[in-house]
Amino acid sequence: MQKIPMTAEGHKALDEELKHLKTVERPAVIQAISEAREHGDLSENAEYHAAKDRQGWIEGRVADLEDKLARAQVIDVTKLSGDTVKFGATVTVIDEDTEEEHAYKIVGEDEADVKGGKISLSSPISRALINKEVGDVVEVNAPGGVKSYEILKVEWK
Repeated sequence: MQKIPMTAEGHKALDEELKHLKTVERPAVIQAISEAREHGDLSENAEYHAAKDRQGWIEGRVADLEDKLARAQVIDVTKLSGDTVKFGATVTVIDEDTEEEHAYKIVGEDEADVKGGKISLSSPISRALINKEVGDVVEVNAPGGVKSYEILKVEWK
């Protein structure tokens, strides 16, 4: 069983989503199916079919979340330190072409939010940054071509 690295914050978000699905969404869809059944002929009942589709999605998502939470390897970023980029680090880089600074926190796949400055451990930029230190220059094969970044700062927040 392969462990899934995630921050405590990411683990909490997945756990909250799972609880919401089980306590709010699941009962609501069961109620919708029950009401749609009362309308009669199920073969031509669009409300019934939509509710059953929604139920299938909810049950699939619940199973997926339970699996991920069971395999979670929660990493407490506040207890990490050092100058080497690793999972959980917030890395400030400068784009060598545009001179723009960006800060990225390296997180698990389910936590990634590029607009929020969180990038997945498996993203091209994360893979290039891992095990590098302040002052190192990394090249990233991005969709728009090769980009070069210099690491300015490694923080543990």
